[in-house]
Amino acid sequence: MKKRHLTLALASGALAVSSAHAQSSVQLYGLLDLSVPTYVTHADAKGNHVVGMGVDGEPWFSGSRWGVKGAEDIGGGSKIIFRLESEYRVSDGAMEDPGQLFDRDAWVGLQNDRLGKITFGFQNTIARDASTIYGDPYGSASLSTEEGGWTNANNFKQMIFYAASATGTRYNNGVAWKKLFDNGLFLSAGYAFGNTTSFPTGSNYQAAIGYNGGPFNVSAFYSHVNNLGNTNQSYSVGGNYIFSIVRLNAGYFHYLGDQGALGQRHDDAWTVSMKIAPKGPFDYELGYQQMRVKNAAYNTDGDIPNANVGTFDPASSLHNGYKETLYWSAFYHLSKRTEVYVAGDYMRLHGGYTVATTFGATNQLELTTGIRTRF
Repeated sequence: MKKRHLTLALASGALAVSSAHAQSSVQLYGLLDLSVPTYVTHADAKGNHVVGMGVDGEPWFSGSRWGVKGAEDIGGGSKIIFRLESEYRVSDGAMEDPGQLFDRDAWVGLQNDRLGKITFGFQNTIARDASTIYGDPYGSASLSTEEGGWTNANNFKQMIFYAASATGTRYNNGVAWKKLFDNGLFLSAGYAFGNTTSFPTGSNYQAAIGYNGGPFNVSAFYSHVNNLGNTNQSYSVGGNYIFSIVRLNAGYFHYLGDQGALGQRHDDAWTVSMKIAPKGPFDYELGYQQMRVKNAAYNTDGDIPNANVGTFDPASSLHNGYKETLYWSAFYHLSKRTEVYVAGDYMRLHGGYTVATTFGATNQLELTTGIRTRF
């Protein structure tokens, strides 16, 4: 009888446990992002500014997290895979979502060379992953079957909600399939169960298509959300182009939000950004986005709710307006795992577009420095 040999090693910044004969592995990993100091204008109803750690304690770019992921080769080009991932704040040690231990990922699935990757549980929406390549300059430039992310707590984060489900930018009770073909074609589909006796309520289905073309990459998605008895639909298309040390990104989002007796909300949003990465330890990012709403109801606080959230006030009047945000950053990479950064954004609100974080002001400036490291 053969013995199973387990090895424990620290490699590439991750703690891994592997079995020599079973071809299985379990990996502990994490990321810490701390933004300090952060300066924010119009941070209260009196128009005062605040200086602190992050935006309300949140890091600027990446939610700090730790996780465990694993894979077991079961033969025939197939692997059983899983991931458990939790987010926390370095600023005070608190859980990002109290009461939810694994608030970023909790899924299990199958990965096959021919069939692709299918996962079950709490996970990113496939629309979020497909739009990562053009949503901002901080994610991957090419499509893959891995999860993607956008930036964390700044004033240009809100665009990601056009790619959300009925439960936010991650599926509850979700099923996701992704396949990247050898010719660069990318296909993906996702469904989230509502887990109610009214089958459609809280459910969501999405589909995405894309292509990795080397110097250019493109993708598009369609999303249909059943939220609190209302139907929301969105679609998006975008991509990026890389030449020399420059990456250019651009994308467009269209959203139709059902507001019951108040009628339908119409959003049109677009984003452009660039990343310059010369040889050496520095890289630089610059971006602009605009989110326009038409016939949008406020929530009970008197603000425009994020797309797909479903928290509009049935007694609200309807509003038109737009939000625009200019953002910038520079990174200095101390190593492959650690970097320091400076960053900022400037947001202006027009017409009936209001957000809670400005306390009635029509503009806000955010500036920060920080450090990010991985293990």
